[in-house]
Amino acid sequence: MDLRGRAVFSLNRLRVLLMLFHTMARIMAEQEVENLSGLSTNPEKDIFVVRENGTTCLMAEFAAKFIVPYDVWASNYVDLITEQADISLTRGAEVNGRCGHNESELQVFWVDRAYTLKLLFVKESHNTSKGPEATWRLSKVQFIYDSSEKTHFKDAVRAGMSYECQAQQSISLASSDPQKTVTMILSAVHIQPFDIISDFVFSEEHKCPVDEREQLEETLPLILGLILGLVIVVTLAIYHIHHKMTANQVQIPRDRSQYKHMG
Repeated sequence: MDLRGRAVFSLNRLRVLLMLFHTMARIMAEQEVENLSGLSTNPEKDIFVVRENGTTCLMAEFAAKFIVPYDVWASNYVDLITEQADISLTRGAEVNGRCGHNESELQVFWVDRAYTLKLLFVKESHNTSKGPEATWRLSKVQFIYDSSEKTHFKDAVRAGMSYECQAQQSISLASSDPQKTVTMILSAVHIQPFDIISDFVFSEEHKCPVDEREQLEETLPLILGLILGLVIVVTLAIYHIHHKMTANQVQIPRDRSQYKHMG
């Protein structure tokens, strides 16, 4: 009985040690994050880095703004009217994150954790004609806010709501209140949650369709101008050559009386 009791005690102690070790390892991994917004020349853009075992596994650069509707009492204190809070992600925000083989997550907190932004990335494999190919997508966006925070919410009737969406193309966050929609505006985005070769080095970027259209709109007038200029130059050159060749030809008089002056 005594040996069995000791064995059970040792087993429980081992389990506790393993759980403690796992918890410490997880906490240490979560603490390998940095806010490097001071390196950005854009005062509105933030830079976040997540590392595991000293290796960068997720990088993100973006500016974020949230437009959040909320209810306040009207002047008669009977009716409710809707106001709008403009909340920007501020520099110096607290950041947390994790990385996995097929999933990674970035969490950003600001204003004493009154606001929380969570971005979840998923890596997927596809079979193509060239072989297996891996792509990743932003699979989940979650924005949590406390409307009792007085900086952006003034006299809010209800405090604390969360919004969530499967953000693939849309950035509108569906609310539990169908009459209100939170709009998330991301700009200057450069994100890579997987397969980072070295610190602070993004892989070749994939341009979004909007950027490609804007770039085409910017370069198209220049291209058309060059083509038009080339057409004008070629036309003038042909005209000059044709005029020169025509001037050098001998004009044969049609009046026979002028033949005597030839020779």
